[in-house]
Amino acid sequence: MFITPAYAQAAGAGTADMLTSFAPLLFIGVIFYFLLIRPQQKRAKEHQSMVAALRRGDQVVTQGGIVGKVAKVVDDEEIDLEIAEGVKVRVLRGTISAVRSKTEPAAD
Repeated sequence: MFITPAYAQAAGAGTADMLTSFAPLLFIGVIFYFLLIRPQQKRAKEHQSMVAALRRGDQVVTQGGIVGKVAKVVDDEEIDLEIAEGVKVRVLRGTISAVRSKTEPAAD
């Protein structure tokens, strides 16, 4: 008696209305994944494989812009970088931004 017909009709359409209101948000989330998150993950994976493949004699560039030659691979975290003749600097592997030239692997 106190419930109007408009209120009674709107009560049944709540789930479909909620789905259509969340559809644009889901669409934006999918776009963000394919345009931002996925390419960033791909770049990070490529950087990890590049850093893991460093060996003595490779000419590299650090994130700070220092160009040098890998003198020694110390461990999984650090390398010795020769930036001038007789001048060696120890840097973290993660700071290597590019490999300019690769050396050939040593023959067994």
